[in-house]
Amino acid sequence: MSSPRTLLAAAGRALVAAAARALSPPACAGCDARLADTAVFCDDCARTVQPSRLHRAAPPPRAAAGSGVAGAGLVAYAPFAGALADGIRRFKYEDRPDLARPLGRLLLCAARDAGMNADLLVIPVPLHPRRLAERGYNQAALLAAHVASGLAASIAPRALCRVRTTAQQAQLSRDLRLQNVAGAFRVREMERVRGRGIALIDDVATTGATLAACRDALLGAGALSVTCLVLASAEGGADDIRSSLPSARRT
Repeated sequence: MSSPRTLLAAAGRALVAAAARALSPPACAGCDARLADTAVFCDDCARTVQPSRLHRAAPPPRAAAGSGVAGAGLVAYAPFAGALADGIRRFKYEDRPDLARPLGRLLLCAARDAGMNADLLVIPVPLHPRRLAERGYNQAALLAAHVASGLAASIAPRALCRVRTTAQQAQLSRDLRLQNVAGAFRVREMERVRGRGIALIDDVATTGATLAACRDALLGAGALSVTCLVLASAEGGADDIRSSLPSARRT
């Protein structure tokens, strides 16, 4: 496990990088072209982003048979393609925590369009401490903070934890992704989760395996419902999340 000193140093690096970017002129999240206003993308990049109302296609959370709790719906701003995909990759892998602000605006727009409100408890998908030390920040937590602020909702950034490190999902097939994250998450603030509707935040839903594993842990801890909120959904991600019934049962 990474030491507190290592985590603090990584957080410091991320803070310095974000501050430096914040002092720079507005730039496109996809290509860093200068922007004259508060737009997220330049004109060329914006043409490649198609908010496809994926959140409108997702059905309401449904109850798992005999469980007494609701399953998970999926709210996504757009498909994982074009400049949105480029922006997410840069945000996640290229030391760009400053992109949380413009990308967070897109995620907040999707949340509001889907009718999400201040009654929800906002929880980010956690990183393992080792991965957090390497990256310096949790991209899901940065997005969650923006969404919670915009909705005037409560946020519980430490309610969910990753109890074991896992291989990066991007490197695995669908079946291996499901195996990779099975049982990898635990709720450590059960009193905050019990009886609440949850907005579970991540950057991308690919197969939906990570979101489904987090959803199972939250429902098992007594959450009333879990809605997954992501910037982008790859083809099949929404179907996998909706078709996967929670393995945990409310106690």
